[in-house]
Amino acid sequence: MDENLGAIVTVTLIILALGESLSSPETIPAEKILIKKLLARYESQGKTGRPIVNVKDHMTVNFSLSLIQVLDIDEQNQVLKTNIWYQYVWKDILLTWDPMEHDNITSVRVPSDNIWLPDILLYNFADDRLKEQRDALVVVEYTGDLLWMPQAILNSSCSFDTLYFPFDEQSCELKFGSWTYSGDQLNVEFLVGQDKMDLHDYMASNEWDLISNTGRRNVKYYSCCPEPYPDLTFRLSFRRRVAFYTFILILPCGLLSLLTLVIFWVPPESPAKLQLGMNIFLAFFVLLLLLADYTPKAATSIPLIGSYFCLSMVMITMSTVLACIIANMFFRGVRVNRAPDWLRSCIFDGVAKVMCLGDMISEVQREYSHKKLWTSYVTTEPDEEDSEMACARVRLLENGIDSRSTINDIGLDDSSCEPSPRRRTPCRVPANPLSTEVSAIREIISRFEEKKANEDIRKRNTEEWRIIACVVDRIFFTFYVLINLLGIAAIMLKAKMA
Repeated sequence: MDENLGAIVTVTLIILALGESLSSPETIPAEKILIKKLLARYESQGKTGRPIVNVKDHMTVNFSLSLIQVLDIDEQNQVLKTNIWYQYVWKDILLTWDPMEHDNITSVRVPSDNIWLPDILLYNFADDRLKEQRDALVVVEYTGDLLWMPQAILNSSCSFDTLYFPFDEQSCELKFGSWTYSGDQLNVEFLVGQDKMDLHDYMASNEWDLISNTGRRNVKYYSCCPEPYPDLTFRLSFRRRVAFYTFILILPCGLLSLLTLVIFWVPPESPAKLQLGMNIFLAFFVLLLLLADYTPKAATSIPLIGSYFCLSMVMITMSTVLACIIANMFFRGVRVNRAPDWLRSCIFDGVAKVMCLGDMISEVQREYSHKKLWTSYVTTEPDEEDSEMACARVRLLENGIDSRSTINDIGLDDSSCEPSPRRRTPCRVPANPLSTEVSAIREIISRFEEKKANEDIRKRNTEEWRIIACVVDRIFFTFYVLINLLGIAAIMLKAKMA
């Protein structure tokens, strides 16, 4: 009987316990209760204004950055685009509690929109977005210490110098500080041991190498306000990787410069001389357009490689003009007379030897030295032997017949054929069939000799002008090389002085 009574009592107790558990409300976690309590306290006090007790108290916010990736260095728009993590640490007296009263909870996470946040912003902000950072929860310790680490994509304005492109180094500063609070109200300091950007999670860029990472704290007085305004400035320095630009800019530039020198070694009479010059000019123009895509439109300094491109284009234009002059000189001997004496004396006796072209002149002189035309046709004095030939002796046959008997046989008077020092014209021969044939033969021979003499003169003039063209072309080549060397030296000197 007692055992049955005990069993009934046990079942009754179990039923009562189940009923109480079903009728009681759900248990709320202590963490949620704590967060609600903290946010309710904040809502009653308001999140506007600094969380301090006395107005004269000043807050200290420790700030630092973690660099994750350099997304872009836009030299045209002067903008540095980076992916960073903020790190804010400050103390809020409204977010404190006793862990013993809340199940030993020492830290909670609260939404950043419900509490006061320091207005530390990027001063050199260059973005059309109203907000650059993502939302993140704030880690709150029971002592009131807060840690906030939002992610952000920053577009900061920087001044880039492309003078040494593509061997340039660029530096950019990111300046952070409170936008409204002065240093007397809100002090900004580096996190302990983090006076520069943290690079533990940094992802290296494909185009730039990070060579320097520094930070400094500044205190500045602005014209609007007498109070001091502290700021934290982070400075990053990058060096461009030149492997890509070596193949698309530097190597083609060097090869085209060599081709420019080849223009002067093309024969003056060749039409390819002008065509090659124009093609190289267009190639340099294309490289200059390619360079313009990587440099600012209104840069304070022009890249040195761009200056060299412009110098090369000027020199190519000059070489093309000079090639036209050389071609004109080369074909000048076909159209006009012999070169002036002063030009031949200057080229043949002086410049040609200096330019190592004396062998060419010697070869031409040896070719025409055995011809009478090289020296005799420059004078107008008549040859007495040629003018008195018809009146001296006429040999009609190669069998040794005396010319005097032959003249008597054909009815010529000896007295009419006596040479006279005053006579400059051939004597008149009486009409005779044989004498008429002799005169025709002599006239034909005279015309042939005259034609041959004119051809020799034309060939001589052409050779002289050809030599002058080659010498002047060599002079222009030397001048071009010197201008290139002086231009490169001036560019290097400018780079060293800069």
